[in-house]
Amino acid sequence: MVHALFHQALVRGYDAFKLQFPNEGRRMWHLRVLNDFWKTYTPGPSIPSNDVAMDDGEPPFISDIDPMDQVLEDEELGLVIRTDFTNDEAWNQFRRRLEESQKDLLQDLRGEQQEEPEKNTPGNSQSSQPLLAEGDQESDSSDEFPDFIKVIDPQSEEDRAKVKDISNIRALRLFNDVDIRICPPAPKETTKVPPNPLIGLHGLQEFYSGKNLWIYDSKSNADECVRVVSQTGDVYGTASGDSWRARGSHICELQFGMVYQGLRIDFNGLDRWDYEERVRNISECMTI
Repeated sequence: MVHALFHQALVRGYDAFKLQFPNEGRRMWHLRVLNDFWKTYTPGPSIPSNDVAMDDGEPPFISDIDPMDQVLEDEELGLVIRTDFTNDEAWNQFRRRLEESQKDLLQDLRGEQQEEPEKNTPGNSQSSQPLLAEGDQESDSSDEFPDFIKVIDPQSEEDRAKVKDISNIRALRLFNDVDIRICPPAPKETTKVPPNPLIGLHGLQEFYSGKNLWIYDSKSNADECVRVVSQTGDVYGTASGDSWRARGSHICELQFGMVYQGLRIDFNGLDRWDYEERVRNISECMTI
């Protein structure tokens, strides 16, 4: 499903961009359509709030392949993307700790599942849906369990160039799917921020969906943290692509909480996101 206005734009312009840039892919063609939409859209008296479902089969702008589809086809919930390649020792240590934290979390979950049958005695009618699939019960191989995080560590110079020092918005555009929605309303007596697609433009906001992104950058070599990238700006004035830094050892626990426990990082409505990264995103968002 996509927003009605974006759906109309895709119907009008997708095929032309696909023909003009045949070596790109679905996500880039979507971005070209959206970039054209932001430059030409004139708001009417009201903004449609509905999404469009594809009831009669998927059109090409949904079903076409994308170069990143193969990276995203596995079941991991999030991606750690290495974007700095200057310190292999720091990276390898970070990755070891990430793998250890994931292993510890999976062991804890296995332990909770083993205890669950004891709680549901014949006199207790309560039941619960197991977190892990039935086929993922404990065995001698940890490979029976899906990983929470997939690590993207490009090896060739060509692949490294695609992600080296990239901004949050560039990472979202590579690995997530873009759409638009009605932007969060501005509270009364709030100073309006300059219009921008990532915050709000013509009453609409660009946002992303897909796997959560955790970006290892040059600062990570020293602080062992990553940028946690937000896919939407949920509070007026915040932007899609905002980020904050989290320790690598906390990634798996946070990812689990986001997906299974409804964890949301909103700083209680305060704007505590990394302002420098926001400025960088905004400066790049109208460039394809």
